[in-house]
Parts: sequence; structure tokens; C-alpha cells
Amino acid sequence: MAAIQYYDVILKPLITEKSMNEMSDKKYTFLVHPEANKTQIKEAVEKMFDGAKVKSVNTISQDGKTKRRGATYGKTARTKKAIVALTEDSKEIQIFEGL
Repeated sequence: MAAIQYYDVILKPLITEKSMNEMSDKKYTFLVHPEANKTQIKEAVEKMFDGAKVKSVNTISQDGKTKRRGATYGKTARTKKAIVALTEDSKEIQIFEGL
């Protein structure tokens, strides 16, 4: 597979009740590329959002669920979440403003 570029790493932000509560602690949750590592996620956040300085990255990988349609079985796509904590002197991420 080709190398993952920083703009391919972050797919979309995850908006849940828990992630909204963690935003007060400067922790943001994103859905990321399943093969991206923590270093790539950190680099992507710092390049995409001006003034963001990443303190730590925690990742959660989930395998696809087994689904059934009639007699055939299949799997949904695997996903990966990243919880990104910013430093105290970092700017907040503007995509989450006003939510």
C-alpha cells in the first residue's frame, strides 16, 4: 500500500456525549485511517489545525462486525478511533467550536 499522507489520516471527528465532555480537558476524538499510527495522527493534527500542539494520542481499533443478509454473511469495515490530548498552551480546535 502507498504511504499514508497527513490529509488521509483523519477521516472525520466523532461527536458523542462522552467526546463532548472531554473537550473541556482539551481532548478531541477522531475517526482515523485504520493503518495510521500514533506518530502519523499527531503529525496530521498539528498540520491540519493551526496552533494545535499534541500532548498524547490514544488509539482504539475495532474489527468489523459480522452482519447477515439472508443466508450470506459478511463483515463491516474495521475502524480506528484516536483520542488526541492537546497541551495547556495549545489553541483549541476550531472545528468543534459552537457545538
